[in-house]
Amino acid sequence: MLEHGIKIGRDALFELLAANKLLIRKRKRSVQTTYSRHWLRKYSNLVTDFIPKKINQLWVSDITYWKINTQKHLYISLITDAYSRKIIGYQVAETMEAIESSKALQMALRTLSNTNYSSLIHHSDRGIQYCSGRYVKLLQDYGIKISMTENGDPLENSIAERVNGILKEEYLNHYQVNNIQEAQDRLTQVIETYNSKRPHMSIGNLTPTRVHSNHNINPKRLWKSYFKKLNNLDLVNKSDIY
Repeated sequence: MLEHGIKIGRDALFELLAANKLLIRKRKRSVQTTYSRHWLRKYSNLVTDFIPKKINQLWVSDITYWKINTQKHLYISLITDAYSRKIIGYQVAETMEAIESSKALQMALRTLSNTNYSSLIHHSDRGIQYCSGRYVKLLQDYGIKISMTENGDPLENSIAERVNGILKEEYLNHYQVNNIQEAQDRLTQVIETYNSKRPHMSIGNLTPTRVHSNHNINPKRLWKSYFKKLNNLDLVNKSDIY
């Protein structure tokens, strides 16, 4: 474009691609990580249009899969602080049992120092792991509010979806892993890199660790969402745009 004297910003470029039906179709997941057709209690969505103003106001959780060299799938549970974008809890396992997601939650809970967490919201999908008695009790014991998505739209848990994509596409998919032990070691290294070295436009091109640890920083989002303009276009990959 520069060679032809064309200057165009990112948002305008995506609008142009959408108008010409050139946006990439969203790929269907080959592995289902959310099973919501269960009898356990499902909670309402408390975070529609909610924007956290500091850390530990909103945690977002999700589970994603990781295909390793043996063609086996491992499952990663993640908990991210929505304000700082820092991953504060994680667990990789060979199953999607609730106990594995609970370990990620326990790691996140160990980062807390105060005794009153009534202003903290934990947001997830309606998967059976997050509705399980073990997981719900952990949240309730700390007085943390429980919020869940209400449909299959990835925008209802967009930050968690985005973190999944970054970890897999920018890091995990480029490593050779043969077993669960190697996966655990590699995931720890990757999350340390993500937290401490990768800047985010959503937090003023700062790193998650810096924002999470410095209460005097007020990061500014350096991009704007253009999803609303394209809401009715079939080819929009919602999770990538947001």
